[in-house]
Parts: sequence; C-alpha cells; structure tokens
Amino acid sequence: MLSSNVTAFNPARRGYHAVYRDNEVNHCPGCGRTHWYVGRTLAECGFCATALPLNESFRQPAAAVFISRSRPHSPSAFAA
Repeated sequence: MLSSNVTAFNPARRGYHAVYRDNEVNHCPGCGRTHWYVGRTLAECGFCATALPLNESFRQPAAAVFISRSRPHSPSAFAA
C-alpha cells in the first residue's frame, strides 16, 4: 500500500521573503539604502543592483494579450 507524507502548504514555514511593497519605505536587503528602479515585475536597488520581486506581481499573474482582427474574404468588399 502506498502512503504519502505530503503536508499542506504553509507559507509561514517558507521563512523570510523579501519583496518590494508599493507606498512603503523599502530598504534594500543588500545595502540598506532606499533608492529603487521599479519595473513591471521587479524593483532594482539603485546602488547595489539587488533585485526584488514586486509584491503586486504575485497578485496579478502575467496574461498574454491577443488581438484578433478579421478581414473580409470576398473580393466585392474591396470594390470601390
């Protein structure tokens, strides 16, 4: 008989998780300074180049945008 010792996911057991939080003072874990270059998914320290994920990027998964344009198939549609 097979048994599984898998436990449920517990985020508290993950430990320290450094992220960049909007509208807060964010100190760099590498150098302690507060100057950041903020992109779409990462924030990079302006002094030591430590990169942190944005806290908001975990809530909004990246979704691809597809634009579809239909074209007329009949030649009469192009007639003047």
